[in-house]
Amino acid sequence: MTLLPVLRSEWLKIRSLRPLLAALAGVFVATAGITVLVHAMVGKAEAGGPDFEPVGGSYYGLNFGHLAAVCFGVLAVAGEYTDNKAVRLSLMAVPRRGLFYAAKMLVVGAAALPVGLATGFGCFLGAQALLGEYGVGLGADGALRSAVGCGLYLTLLTLFSAGVAAVVRSQVGALCLLTPVVFLVSPVVGSIGAVRDVAAWLPDRAGQQILHPHPDGPLGAWSGMAVMALWTVLAVAAGWWTLHRRDA
Repeated sequence: MTLLPVLRSEWLKIRSLRPLLAALAGVFVATAGITVLVHAMVGKAEAGGPDFEPVGGSYYGLNFGHLAAVCFGVLAVAGEYTDNKAVRLSLMAVPRRGLFYAAKMLVVGAAALPVGLATGFGCFLGAQALLGEYGVGLGADGALRSAVGCGLYLTLLTLFSAGVAAVVRSQVGALCLLTPVVFLVSPVVGSIGAVRDVAAWLPDRAGQQILHPHPDGPLGAWSGMAVMALWTVLAVAAGWWTLHRRDA
């Protein structure tokens, strides 16, 4: 069996499952929607502040979009283990586990990338339009990079979550593991001065460096993205090892 038919079957799974489509749409709706809402309410009022950053401030809703991206990655993989062990049927159809897993990760990433890019540009353009005279264009320092980087960040977060789900093999278990890391541990540890530089190496904080024209901390925009990519590779590789070594 070749890769193309397996890719088609994996895409059909995503396209035919409403929870997956809802989670994928939620990445854009939550991130861009909340960003626009916040800027519509208080955007110009904050624009006069000394710490105002028009580029990095375009992604207020990203913390909410996180949840949708994590859910999509987890559901796309762990759903097959909780839905009457549907993974067994998938492996009967595609006995080569490496081919099956590679196709699933490729489809998950391919589905997340355009949504992530649309989210990045939607957040930036919507926020700048509402900032009026305080807004900047895509030609501003770091602006285009941040919009593209937002898409890359959300894609890597989705794949990271999918890899973790492949290891845990449980929707609830994967979400219980990922949610505290992304929404509690990372923000809390990142706010403590003594360990702030250590927290900068966590996947979400490293990846978000690309959103700022002049990132703070030990990592730059692209080095932070490289660190997050490494975390993602490790998670996906761990998922492959788990599928290869354990019974379905």
